[in-house]
Amino acid sequence: MNLNAFDAVIFDCDGVLVDSEVLAIKGERAALEEFGLHYSPQEYVRKFVGLHDSAFFTVLRDDFRQAFEKEAPDNFEDLVLAGRRRERHALQIIRNADTALKRARECFSRIGVASSSRAHFLKSKLERTGLYELAAPHVYSADLVAHGKPAPDIFLYTAEKLTADPARCLVLEDSENGVKAGRAAGMTVWGFLGGGHCFEGHGERLLSAGAVRTLDDFIAFLAAFG
Repeated sequence: MNLNAFDAVIFDCDGVLVDSEVLAIKGERAALEEFGLHYSPQEYVRKFVGLHDSAFFTVLRDDFRQAFEKEAPDNFEDLVLAGRRRERHALQIIRNADTALKRARECFSRIGVASSSRAHFLKSKLERTGLYELAAPHVYSADLVAHGKPAPDIFLYTAEKLTADPARCLVLEDSENGVKAGRAAGMTVWGFLGGGHCFEGHGERLLSAGAVRTLDDFIAFLAAFG
């Protein structure tokens, strides 16, 4: 890889730095099944991973309305979020994410995190896994922008804060929504497959969404940097 092609590296958080997507999917699906909404893990990944919570719940409420011809109950969001929180104790770092953050900073000096997570959840996950200080200070939530992924807003915001040309930013993303957001921002996107939620065929979907290559893990990422 030609390192001179990029001035900055921007990481997604969930499913790239921390293995949180697989936990959220487990807890949320269990909660949704109690409401009568059933999704396979693969369908859930394709449909929801990478969305900000506001868009996530908009789609879920639409699904509920179509399934039952009525509105979801008032406690719908609270119970889905409670399902997500039930699994948070098992949160782990994606293997070698710490080394990847250090190496990216050595190569480019400018690194950032652009996440669909709500701001307080984002910081908490990175702090609990010991990654926050490695990624800070440029850690940004889609809470800060008008539109979450797949819109480009959070990536453009992060590039602005990094004082980097979007065309010279490399993005690591694990979701189709995230890949589309990075591409819409005019950035080069690599699809990351190291999270526990990446099922068979996930890499092909990331490539179809616009990723120029896929990486099985951070060993492959580090190898690309020599």
